Amino acid sequence: MGLDYSYEIFMPPRNVGRALTRLAELAPRHGVNPPLAVTLPGGEQLTVPFTSRFKSEPVDCSAGGTLELDTSIAVGVDDAVRAFFLRDSDVVDERGRVSVGYIYLSVRFSPAWHPDFASLQFTAATSGMSRMFARSASVRKVFTDLTAATGGVCCLLDTETDVFDICWLNGETISDETVPGARFSRFHDLVAAWRQPAR
Repeated sequence: MGLDYSYEIFMPPRNVGRALTRLAELAPRHGVNPPLAVTLPGGEQLTVPFTSRFKSEPVDCSAGGTLELDTSIAVGVDDAVRAFFLRDSDVVDERGRVSVGYIYLSVRFSPAWHPDFASLQFTAATSGMSRMFARSASVRKVFTDLTAATGGVCCLLDTETDVFDICWLNGETISDETVPGARFSRFHDLVAAWRQPAR
């Protein structure tokens, strides 16, 4: 079995459409997939430049459940990206970014363990990409920026241990803090600290 590290962003369910729209803006411009139509709970409709389970048929999540997307995201090249991902065949764009994908995204609109918040979990497709997730400041910034821009309350890095790295919490970038840790002994305590954003 390989490594399956992931970043997970938590936000009010009403912000999921905004997050997916912002995520689409982070997609490489050279995508070959036709736009995917998605219907979210409440009837909001949008199109994204990704596939769902590697298909492009419309996806209806109006009744809730889980939305599965196969994404690709442009990230800045730092030493960790270069070491674990960049190959001669990869194209660096004019902004110094390279396309990373597939990154598997699972959107859970109302998970049982925190029903007032939706979860967007971005899982690396390979062990090499997992290591890059853990070591790249550029990749981490993509996910904390996405959290900040879309009204998220928390962003965690899961490295498949019993400890999660807290990357973003209630409007602030966090470093060197975990759950369990000095401030939050259990995941339940972290969830209890989440504040609904004003927007």
